[in-house]
Amino acid sequence: MNNKGLLIILSGPSGAGKDTILGRLFLKNDKIIKSISATTRKKRDKEIEGKDYHFISKDEFNDKILDGDMLEYACYCENYYGTSKSEVEKLRNDGYDVILKIEVEGAKQVMNKCGDALSIFIVPPSIKILKERLFNRGTESEKELELRLDRAREEINCAVNYDYIVVNDDQDKCAEDIYEIICAEKMRSYRIKNIINEVLKEC
Repeated sequence: MNNKGLLIILSGPSGAGKDTILGRLFLKNDKIIKSISATTRKKRDKEIEGKDYHFISKDEFNDKILDGDMLEYACYCENYYGTSKSEVEKLRNDGYDVILKIEVEGAKQVMNKCGDALSIFIVPPSIKILKERLFNRGTESEKELELRLDRAREEINCAVNYDYIVVNDDQDKCAEDIYEIICAEKMRSYRIKNIINEVLKEC
């Protein structure tokens, strides 16, 4: 039987609770893991190679682009960030469900390249609640907060392009909803049609 894992795109505006939800998902099943992005920026203190990022040179990154080994990538502050196709495929072939926590631009690139990707968008219950969450973090000025909210509105408008939209008004329920989506998706007929072939071989 083919036990290839899913490729899961997870997006949502800043403050939607993506990291918290991921932490709860990983506790539910150790076969659900997060993809580690590659970057050309310098490693910061306390960052760990292979855990926070794969730190590579710009030449290596460009080679991966030319070889078609980047599922998605972007340039930010003169540094590249992206997801290696070969690394994701290796994990999937080993039976892991691989989550890409990426913004809508990167998600669109992956959707265009991987027709079997499962896409999930996490939204807050309201912009008001999102603003409260961002404000309570205490990491942005009022101007920066408004810019993040403007960006959040733009991203939420893209949610309709995803397979599923999950509202995070309760973190445990949101994580459970996403886990149930993943479990159901693995039983889609087109994903497991090989099982039918295996069964029929025995007839």
